[in-house]
Amino acid sequence: MTGEVETPLALPLRQVLDEKAAKRLERALSVQTVAELLAHLPRRYAKRGERTRIADLVEDEYATVVATVISCESNPMRNRRGSLTRAVIGDGLDTLQLTFFNQPWRANELVPGAVGMFSGKVGRYGTNLQLTQPDYRLLADDEDAVAAAADWGAGRLLPIYPATAKMRTWDIAEQVQLVLERVPELPDPVPEQLRHERGELSFDAAVRAIHQPANEQQVVAAQQSLRFTEALELQTVIAQQRASTRARVATARIRASDGLTARFDAALPFALTGDQQRVGETIAHDLAADAPMYRMLQGEVGSGKTLVAVRAMLQVAESGGQSALLAPTEVLAGQHLRSIQHTLGPELTRQLGVRLLTGSLGRRERQRTMLDLVTGDAKIVVGTHALLSEGVEFADLGLVVVDEQHRFGVEQREMLRRKGGAADPHTLVLTATPIPRTVAMTVFGDLEVSTLRELPAGRGEIESFVVATSEHPGWLGRVWQRTVEEIGRGRQAFVVCPAIDPAEVRAEAGEGRPIANVVEVLEYLQRLPEFAGMRLAPLHGAMDAAEKDAVMREFAAGDIDLLVATTVIEVGVNVPNASVMVVLDADRFGVSQLHQLRGRVGRGEHSGLALLVTGAPPGSLARERLDAVAATLDGFVLAERDLELRSEGDVLGTAQSGGASSLRLLRVTRDTDIIAAARTEAELIVAADPTLAEHPALRDAVARLGSGEREHLQMG
Repeated sequence: MTGEVETPLALPLRQVLDEKAAKRLERALSVQTVAELLAHLPRRYAKRGERTRIADLVEDEYATVVATVISCESNPMRNRRGSLTRAVIGDGLDTLQLTFFNQPWRANELVPGAVGMFSGKVGRYGTNLQLTQPDYRLLADDEDAVAAAADWGAGRLLPIYPATAKMRTWDIAEQVQLVLERVPELPDPVPEQLRHERGELSFDAAVRAIHQPANEQQVVAAQQSLRFTEALELQTVIAQQRASTRARVATARIRASDGLTARFDAALPFALTGDQQRVGETIAHDLAADAPMYRMLQGEVGSGKTLVAVRAMLQVAESGGQSALLAPTEVLAGQHLRSIQHTLGPELTRQLGVRLLTGSLGRRERQRTMLDLVTGDAKIVVGTHALLSEGVEFADLGLVVVDEQHRFGVEQREMLRRKGGAADPHTLVLTATPIPRTVAMTVFGDLEVSTLRELPAGRGEIESFVVATSEHPGWLGRVWQRTVEEIGRGRQAFVVCPAIDPAEVRAEAGEGRPIANVVEVLEYLQRLPEFAGMRLAPLHGAMDAAEKDAVMREFAAGDIDLLVATTVIEVGVNVPNASVMVVLDADRFGVSQLHQLRGRVGRGEHSGLALLVTGAPPGSLARERLDAVAATLDGFVLAERDLELRSEGDVLGTAQSGGASSLRLLRVTRDTDIIAAARTEAELIVAADPTLAEHPALRDAVARLGSGEREHLQMG
């Protein structure tokens, strides 16, 4: 991949525009190159004569509206010197007030009937929306006058750009036009023959059309072309990553017919599910190869992913290799440790030197664990980010298991991989959040995907209900009665809150609807007579690691009846006796989170009950999500439904870390076919031309994107 990218897109704006304009664009939009400015696409387009809906304006946001002046007058202010000019503009349905201080000449411009673009921060005066001191540009009716007043808008659709207080939409449009006039033809990353076969505009034509369209048909054609361009660029990055992975060398970990895995399987008190056997054989085959495995194991809550991972660890240990399991939290790391110890049994646990490494370990215990790792005495280690620390070394790291991949960046996974020495360790990524196919293709494209759908026999059923307190306030009392009934039968319960304490609630909600928090909910339940004599305890992220671990041990042992917790219990917590999950303000959690939380109950012989308490009104998006969760236990169905319900840029949550993406038109929910086609073409291109020497424009585009692009892709 070349370091110097010789393309008009890589030119600094200072070489194309004057210094002042370039600096202004950088301050207002954080763009410095031609590519970055041209990637700042119009949010929508206004037609001459079209009226923007004033009713859609949002208070405190910057907005641009196309409207007609209804009235304007300027008068002296009563209580201080100066004048106040007020104009009223309308879109045919609603009106908006414009206010100017000490600018009486505005009344000479804003004459009734004038049409203009008005831009500013939306405020409120009494019951009316208003723009104070707005910028505006009047739009004449005949094209010659339009061209004189605003060259960029003459005879075309008017592009409305995402703007800021420092730069209005027409200012952006003028600079985009200057750039497009001054740069030569933009090279097309998509091979010419492929573009021709797809019947799409060239990249240059598409970029020019999307910024300066003559009609709506041009906009549609430009967007279609640029979506495929974006998809091909991204899939080429992923295809190169996959090719690079295949070229690496790993130590083959061959499973012995009478080794640790065989002994372990023979001692299991139950039979593996069909899915566990099938996926286990696939992983065993991968581990026996001298190329590193990069596989994601996705599975329903409770489908036995940890058991599959343990069998892989045993296969690695048979050859003297070590395995490291990376967990996102100390609570989850502790749960994994206990689960592995329980699964292996005392003898194998001692033989394999199973260890824990977290940030809260004491100095002596930490040093002992690190020594066991570097000497190879510890064949299995479970840990948090502490495993990535400098000074943590392995004798022969053969397998890296990453739990809940979405909580770790690619770089963190790579940091642990590099601790394997000369040979790459194999990598197994676990997730209990089912990944829709299109997300897997774009975000986890370098990983092969295996799936566990089958649940082990003997699991209890889980019933889920939405408790709508906005319509039925009395139902909350019934929630606590059901919880008490279950505890009275010897079961245990979780109550989950979105916040820890009242201070967090005030910081987040201001004067809005109160949010349930652990501190106040625990105090409330302790005062209820129904819970008298029951053992209640809190669990949340602000507690120190030793305290959290102690609470979880007590709960697992049955010494605590009810936990009032935050989402620290979302994944990995396995208490078969727990039968009730109450989620307060459930509308504040995502679909996958709720599915994970629900999976904490019904893990044993007893049926589970999930009660999703919400004040969200019927018909709202929040209620739609809750109704979707209550309607099915199938996490894969929910994943697809969640993808449909999510807003733009919200698919990956915190995995999206910002940064400059490409043209940001690709949408996973809508563009499945485009992504799949681009993946096929990218694989063919990279297979025939790994360095993209024959595809310089695509090579340059990939160089601009870099390997971190998949974390920056904006999807919806």
